[in-house]
Amino acid sequence: MTSAPGLADLPEVDWPHLSDSDLLERAIAAAPRLAERLPLPAAGQTPQLWRSLSELGALDLTLARIVEPHLDATAILAQAGLDSPDLADGLFGVFAAEGPGARLTATEGEGSTWRLSGSKPWCSLADRVTSALVTAWVSDRERRLFLVEGLQSDASGYRIEPTPWVPRGLRLVQSPTVIFDERAAMPVGDVGWYLTRPGFAWGGAGVAAIWLGGAIGVARRLWQASEHREPDQIALMHLGAVDTAIAGARALLDQVGDEADNGAEGGHAATLASRARQSVHRVAEEVLWRADHGLGPGPLTADEAHARRVADLRVYLRQDHAEHDQVALGTRLRAAGTCPW
Repeated sequence: MTSAPGLADLPEVDWPHLSDSDLLERAIAAAPRLAERLPLPAAGQTPQLWRSLSELGALDLTLARIVEPHLDATAILAQAGLDSPDLADGLFGVFAAEGPGARLTATEGEGSTWRLSGSKPWCSLADRVTSALVTAWVSDRERRLFLVEGLQSDASGYRIEPTPWVPRGLRLVQSPTVIFDERAAMPVGDVGWYLTRPGFAWGGAGVAAIWLGGAIGVARRLWQASEHREPDQIALMHLGAVDTAIAGARALLDQVGDEADNGAEGGHAATLASRARQSVHRVAEEVLWRADHGLGPGPLTADEAHARRVADLRVYLRQDHAEHDQVALGTRLRAAGTCPW
Protein backbone atom coordinates (compact mmCIF):
# COMPACT_ATOMS: atom_id res chain seq x y z
CA MET A 1 0.00 0.00 0.00
CA THR A 2 1.10 3.52 -0.68
CA SER A 3 2.75 5.73 1.91
CA ALA A 4 1.50 8.92 0.26
CA PRO A 5 0.34 11.50 2.81
CA GLY A 6 -3.29 11.05 3.77
CA LEU A 7 -3.74 7.68 2.06
CA ALA A 8 -2.22 5.48 4.74
CA ASP A 9 -5.61 4.56 6.24
CA LEU A 10 -7.15 3.37 2.96
CA PRO A 11 -8.03 -0.31 3.33
CA GLU A 12 -5.59 -2.88 2.01
CA VAL A 13 -7.69 -4.08 -0.91
CA ASP A 14 -7.09 -4.96 -4.53
CA TRP A 15 -9.10 -2.02 -5.88
CA PRO A 16 -9.04 -2.97 -9.59
CA HIS A 17 -10.46 -6.44 -8.85
CA LEU A 18 -13.29 -5.49 -6.49
CA SER A 19 -16.84 -6.20 -7.56
CA ASP A 20 -18.73 -3.23 -8.96
CA SER A 21 -20.89 -2.78 -5.89
CA ASP A 22 -18.00 -3.21 -3.45
CA LEU A 23 -15.83 -0.73 -5.35
CA LEU A 24 -18.59 1.90 -5.37
CA GLU A 25 -19.38 1.53 -1.69
CA ARG A 26 -15.73 1.53 -0.58
CA ALA A 27 -14.89 4.56 -2.74
CA ILE A 28 -17.93 6.51 -1.51
CA ALA A 29 -16.99 5.70 2.10
CA ALA A 30 -13.37 6.75 1.48
CA ALA A 31 -14.20 10.22 0.16
CA PRO A 32 -15.11 11.93 3.47
CA ARG A 33 -12.19 10.27 5.28
CA LEU A 34 -9.70 11.48 2.70
CA ALA A 35 -11.21 14.97 2.74
CA GLU A 36 -10.48 15.14 6.47
CA ARG A 37 -6.86 14.10 6.06
CA LEU A 38 -5.64 15.65 2.81
CA PRO A 39 -4.56 19.32 2.82
CA LEU A 40 -6.50 21.98 0.96
CA PRO A 41 -4.94 23.37 -2.22
CA ALA A 42 -2.90 26.57 -1.94
CA ALA A 43 -2.75 26.19 1.85
CA GLY A 44 0.92 25.34 2.28
CA GLN A 45 1.09 21.67 1.26
CA THR A 46 -0.10 21.64 -2.35
CA PRO A 47 2.75 19.49 -3.76
CA GLN A 48 2.03 16.89 -1.06
CA LEU A 49 -1.69 17.04 -1.90
CA TRP A 50 -1.07 16.48 -5.59
CA ARG A 51 1.37 13.64 -4.88
CA SER A 52 -1.38 11.99 -2.84
CA LEU A 53 -3.88 12.49 -5.66
CA SER A 54 -1.41 10.92 -8.08
CA GLU A 55 -1.03 7.88 -5.88
CA LEU A 56 -4.81 7.68 -5.55
CA GLY A 57 -5.06 7.62 -9.34
CA ALA A 58 -2.37 4.95 -9.52
CA LEU A 59 -4.37 2.78 -7.11
CA ASP A 60 -7.59 2.97 -9.10
CA LEU A 61 -9.08 5.64 -11.37
CA THR A 62 -12.69 4.83 -10.51
CA LEU A 63 -11.81 5.35 -6.85
CA ALA A 64 -10.11 8.65 -7.72
CA ARG A 65 -12.97 9.80 -9.96
CA ILE A 66 -15.45 9.32 -7.09
CA VAL A 67 -13.25 10.97 -4.46
CA GLU A 68 -12.05 13.97 -6.50
CA PRO A 69 -15.35 15.95 -6.68
CA HIS A 70 -15.82 15.54 -2.92
CA LEU A 71 -12.34 16.96 -2.33
CA ASP A 72 -13.06 19.78 -4.77
CA ALA A 73 -16.33 20.61 -3.00
CA THR A 74 -14.50 20.62 0.34
CA ALA A 75 -11.99 23.16 -1.00
CA ILE A 76 -14.70 25.32 -2.60
CA LEU A 77 -16.78 25.50 0.58
CA ALA A 78 -13.66 26.32 2.61
CA GLN A 79 -12.82 29.17 0.23
CA ALA A 80 -16.40 30.45 0.59
CA GLY A 81 -16.19 30.25 4.38
CA LEU A 82 -19.04 27.74 4.53
CA ASP A 83 -19.44 24.29 6.02
CA SER A 84 -21.92 21.52 5.40
CA PRO A 85 -22.94 18.66 7.70
CA ASP A 86 -22.87 16.31 4.71
CA LEU A 87 -19.12 16.78 4.24
CA ALA A 88 -18.35 14.40 7.09
CA ASP A 89 -20.83 11.66 6.30
CA GLY A 90 -22.11 12.06 2.76
CA LEU A 91 -20.74 12.25 -0.77
CA PHE A 92 -20.49 15.61 -2.53
CA GLY A 93 -20.74 16.25 -6.24
CA VAL A 94 -19.82 19.30 -8.31
CA PHE A 95 -22.23 19.83 -11.22
CA ALA A 96 -20.69 22.64 -13.25
CA ALA A 97 -20.76 21.38 -16.85
CA GLU A 98 -22.78 22.96 -19.62
CA GLY A 99 -24.10 21.30 -22.73
CA PRO A 100 -26.11 22.06 -25.86
CA GLY A 101 -29.85 22.07 -25.25
CA ALA A 102 -29.44 22.06 -21.46
CA ARG A 103 -29.85 25.09 -19.25
CA LEU A 104 -30.33 25.42 -15.50
CA THR A 105 -31.62 28.72 -14.16
CA ALA A 106 -31.76 30.10 -10.63
CA THR A 107 -34.53 32.39 -9.45
CA GLU A 108 -34.50 34.38 -6.22
CA GLY A 109 -37.65 34.23 -4.13
CA GLU A 110 -38.79 35.82 -0.92
CA GLY A 111 -36.51 35.87 2.09
CA SER A 112 -33.31 35.33 0.04
CA THR A 113 -34.43 31.84 -0.98
CA TRP A 114 -33.42 30.53 -4.41
CA ARG A 115 -34.96 27.88 -6.66
CA LEU A 116 -33.27 25.92 -9.43
CA SER A 117 -35.18 24.83 -12.53
CA GLY A 118 -34.08 23.28 -15.79
CA SER A 119 -31.64 20.61 -16.90
CA LYS A 120 -28.01 20.07 -15.96
CA PRO A 121 -25.84 17.66 -18.00
CA TRP A 122 -22.91 15.51 -16.88
CA CYS A 123 -23.90 15.17 -13.23
CA SER A 124 -21.53 12.43 -12.07
CA LEU A 125 -22.98 9.96 -9.54
CA ALA A 126 -26.23 11.92 -9.39
CA ASP A 127 -27.92 8.87 -7.89
CA ARG A 128 -25.34 8.66 -5.09
CA VAL A 129 -24.33 12.16 -4.01
CA THR A 130 -26.04 13.48 -0.90
CA SER A 131 -25.26 17.11 -1.76
CA ALA A 132 -23.95 19.00 -4.75
CA LEU A 133 -22.45 22.32 -5.71
CA VAL A 134 -24.29 23.35 -8.87
CA THR A 135 -23.75 26.23 -11.27
CA ALA A 136 -26.90 27.89 -12.63
CA TRP A 137 -27.65 30.90 -14.80
CA VAL A 138 -28.94 33.96 -12.96
CA SER A 139 -29.08 36.09 -16.14
CA ASP A 140 -28.45 35.64 -19.85
CA ARG A 141 -24.70 36.00 -19.33
CA GLU A 142 -23.92 35.26 -15.70
CA ARG A 143 -23.76 32.10 -13.60
CA ARG A 144 -23.66 31.56 -9.88
CA LEU A 145 -22.79 28.60 -7.66
CA PHE A 146 -25.42 27.01 -5.40
CA LEU A 147 -25.42 24.37 -2.70
CA VAL A 148 -28.18 21.75 -2.88
CA GLU A 149 -28.40 19.36 0.06
CA GLY A 150 -30.40 16.26 0.96
CA LEU A 151 -30.51 14.89 -2.56
CA GLN A 152 -30.99 11.25 -1.56
CA SER A 153 -33.35 11.90 1.36
CA ASP A 154 -35.58 14.44 -0.40
CA ALA A 155 -36.19 13.84 -4.09
CA SER A 156 -38.59 16.75 -4.57
CA GLY A 157 -37.56 18.88 -7.51
CA TYR A 158 -34.67 16.56 -8.41
CA ARG A 159 -35.04 13.94 -11.12
CA ILE A 160 -32.41 11.93 -12.98
CA GLU A 161 -33.17 11.77 -16.67
CA PRO A 162 -32.48 8.44 -18.41
CA THR A 163 -29.20 9.06 -20.22
CA PRO A 164 -27.24 6.65 -22.45
CA TRP A 165 -24.11 5.50 -20.63
CA VAL A 166 -22.03 3.03 -22.63
CA PRO A 167 -18.36 3.77 -21.85
CA ARG A 168 -15.86 0.97 -21.40
CA GLY A 169 -13.84 3.18 -19.06
CA LEU A 170 -15.13 4.69 -15.80
CA ARG A 171 -18.36 2.84 -16.48
CA LEU A 172 -19.40 2.88 -12.80
CA VAL A 173 -19.23 6.68 -12.61
CA GLN A 174 -22.41 7.41 -14.51
CA SER A 175 -22.92 11.07 -15.41
CA PRO A 176 -26.56 11.60 -16.40
CA THR A 177 -28.58 14.74 -17.01
CA VAL A 178 -30.50 15.94 -13.96
CA ILE A 179 -33.79 17.82 -14.11
CA PHE A 180 -34.36 20.40 -11.37
CA ASP A 181 -37.88 21.67 -10.74
CA GLU A 182 -38.08 24.52 -8.25
CA ARG A 183 -35.48 22.81 -6.07
CA ALA A 184 -34.38 24.92 -3.09
CA ALA A 185 -30.74 25.98 -3.11
CA MET A 186 -28.35 28.22 -1.21
CA PRO A 187 -26.01 30.60 -3.08
CA VAL A 188 -22.27 30.09 -2.58
CA GLY A 189 -20.22 33.16 -3.33
CA ASP A 190 -21.22 36.08 -5.51
CA VAL A 191 -22.28 36.00 -9.15
CA GLY A 192 -19.35 34.68 -11.22
CA TRP A 193 -17.34 33.72 -8.14
CA TYR A 194 -17.06 30.02 -8.99
CA LEU A 195 -14.93 30.66 -12.08
CA THR A 196 -12.97 33.63 -10.75
CA ARG A 197 -12.41 32.46 -7.15
CA PRO A 198 -8.95 31.77 -5.79
CA GLY A 199 -8.49 28.06 -6.24
CA PHE A 200 -10.40 27.39 -9.47
CA ALA A 201 -7.15 26.85 -11.35
CA TRP A 202 -5.75 24.60 -8.61
CA GLY A 203 -8.76 22.29 -8.79
CA GLY A 204 -7.99 21.69 -12.45
CA ALA A 205 -4.35 20.97 -11.68
CA GLY A 206 -5.46 18.49 -9.03
CA VAL A 207 -7.35 16.56 -11.70
CA ALA A 208 -4.14 16.50 -13.74
CA ALA A 209 -2.35 14.99 -10.75
CA ILE A 210 -4.85 12.13 -10.88
CA TRP A 211 -4.28 11.71 -14.61
CA LEU A 212 -0.58 11.39 -13.85
CA GLY A 213 -1.37 8.73 -11.27
CA GLY A 214 -3.35 6.77 -13.84
CA ALA A 215 -0.39 6.98 -16.21
CA ILE A 216 1.93 5.80 -13.43
CA GLY A 217 -0.33 2.80 -12.90
CA VAL A 218 -0.03 1.94 -16.59
CA ALA A 219 3.74 2.50 -16.50
CA ARG A 220 4.08 0.12 -13.55
CA ARG A 221 2.63 -2.64 -15.71
CA LEU A 222 5.35 -1.90 -18.27
CA TRP A 223 7.93 -2.25 -15.51
CA GLN A 224 6.41 -5.55 -14.32
CA ALA A 225 6.78 -6.94 -17.81
CA SER A 226 10.50 -6.14 -17.72
CA GLU A 227 10.83 -8.10 -14.47
CA HIS A 228 9.17 -11.22 -15.89
CA ARG A 229 11.14 -11.27 -19.12
CA GLU A 230 14.56 -9.87 -19.94
CA PRO A 231 13.81 -6.64 -21.80
CA ASP A 232 15.23 -6.10 -25.25
CA GLN A 233 16.46 -2.72 -26.44
CA ILE A 234 12.98 -1.61 -27.57
CA ALA A 235 11.53 -2.40 -24.13
CA LEU A 236 14.39 -0.50 -22.48
CA MET A 237 13.75 2.45 -24.77
CA HIS A 238 10.10 2.56 -23.69
CA LEU A 239 11.09 2.34 -20.02
CA GLY A 240 13.56 5.20 -20.36
CA ALA A 241 11.13 7.41 -22.23
CA VAL A 242 8.33 6.75 -19.74
CA ASP A 243 10.62 7.50 -16.80
CA THR A 244 11.68 10.82 -18.32
CA ALA A 245 8.11 11.83 -19.11
CA ILE A 246 6.74 10.97 -15.65
CA ALA A 247 9.65 12.62 -13.85
CA GLY A 248 9.13 15.82 -15.84
CA ALA A 249 5.40 15.90 -15.12
CA ARG A 250 5.97 15.29 -11.41
CA ALA A 251 8.55 18.06 -11.25
CA LEU A 252 6.22 20.50 -12.99
CA LEU A 253 3.32 19.69 -10.65
CA ASP A 254 5.61 20.18 -7.66
CA GLN A 255 6.76 23.54 -9.05
CA VAL A 256 3.21 24.71 -9.76
CA GLY A 257 2.13 23.49 -6.32
CA ASP A 258 4.82 25.64 -4.74
CA GLU A 259 3.59 28.62 -6.76
CA ALA A 260 0.06 27.98 -5.49
CA ASP A 261 1.29 27.95 -1.90
CA ASN A 262 3.21 31.17 -2.55
CA GLY A 263 0.01 32.99 -3.49
CA ALA A 264 -0.13 32.87 -7.29
CA GLU A 265 -3.55 34.04 -8.42
CA GLY A 266 -5.56 35.43 -11.31
CA GLY A 267 -4.17 35.05 -14.81
CA HIS A 268 -0.81 33.84 -13.53
CA ALA A 269 -2.45 30.97 -11.65
CA ALA A 270 -4.54 30.08 -14.70
CA THR A 271 -1.41 30.00 -16.88
CA LEU A 272 0.48 27.78 -14.43
CA ALA A 273 -2.42 25.35 -14.03
CA SER A 274 -3.00 25.17 -17.78
CA ARG A 275 0.66 24.36 -18.40
CA ALA A 276 0.51 21.60 -15.82
CA ARG A 277 -2.71 20.12 -17.20
CA GLN A 278 -1.51 20.12 -20.78
CA SER A 279 1.90 18.73 -19.89
CA VAL A 280 0.42 15.91 -17.81
CA HIS A 281 -2.17 15.18 -20.50
CA ARG A 282 0.57 14.79 -23.09
CA VAL A 283 2.61 12.57 -20.76
CA ALA A 284 -0.38 10.35 -20.03
CA GLU A 285 -1.09 9.89 -23.72
CA GLU A 286 2.58 9.06 -24.33
CA VAL A 287 2.56 6.47 -21.54
CA LEU A 288 -0.58 4.87 -22.99
CA TRP A 289 1.03 4.77 -26.44
CA ARG A 290 4.29 3.29 -25.17
CA ALA A 291 2.48 0.70 -23.05
CA ASP A 292 0.50 -0.39 -26.10
CA HIS A 293 3.66 -0.73 -28.15
CA GLY A 294 5.79 -2.21 -25.40
CA LEU A 295 3.29 -4.74 -24.04
CA GLY A 296 1.34 -5.76 -27.11
CA PRO A 297 -2.22 -7.12 -26.95
CA GLY A 298 -1.68 -9.60 -24.10
CA PRO A 299 -2.34 -7.37 -21.05
CA LEU A 300 -5.19 -5.59 -22.83
CA THR A 301 -6.99 -8.89 -23.34
CA ALA A 302 -5.90 -11.02 -20.36
CA ASP A 303 -5.03 -8.63 -17.51
CA GLU A 304 -8.24 -7.22 -16.01
CA ALA A 305 -6.53 -4.55 -13.90
CA HIS A 306 -4.42 -3.23 -16.78
CA ALA A 307 -7.21 -3.31 -19.35
CA ARG A 308 -9.57 -1.44 -17.03
CA ARG A 309 -6.94 1.12 -16.05
CA VAL A 310 -6.20 1.87 -19.71
CA ALA A 311 -9.90 2.26 -20.53
CA ASP A 312 -10.49 4.39 -17.42
CA LEU A 313 -7.56 6.68 -18.18
CA ARG A 314 -8.64 7.25 -21.79
CA VAL A 315 -12.09 8.40 -20.64
CA TYR A 316 -10.73 10.45 -17.71
CA LEU A 317 -8.36 12.32 -20.03
CA ARG A 318 -11.31 13.52 -22.07
CA GLN A 319 -12.15 15.94 -19.26
CA ASP A 320 -9.43 17.98 -20.91
CA HIS A 321 -10.49 20.42 -23.62
CA ALA A 322 -7.52 19.41 -25.75
CA GLU A 323 -6.68 21.93 -28.48
CA HIS A 324 -9.15 24.46 -27.09
CA ASP A 325 -7.05 24.68 -23.91
CA GLN A 326 -3.92 25.20 -25.98
CA VAL A 327 -5.62 28.09 -27.76
CA ALA A 328 -6.68 29.56 -24.41
CA LEU A 329 -3.15 29.31 -23.05
CA GLY A 330 -1.65 30.88 -26.15
CA THR A 331 -4.20 33.70 -25.97
CA ARG A 332 -3.37 34.32 -22.32
CA LEU A 333 0.37 34.38 -23.03
CA ARG A 334 -0.06 36.88 -25.88
CA ALA A 335 -2.25 39.09 -23.69
CA ALA A 336 0.52 39.17 -21.06
CA GLY A 337 2.78 40.67 -23.73
CA THR A 338 6.09 39.15 -22.64
CA CYS A 339 7.79 36.03 -23.95
CA PRO A 340 7.66 33.44 -21.14
CA TRP A 341 10.79 31.56 -22.21
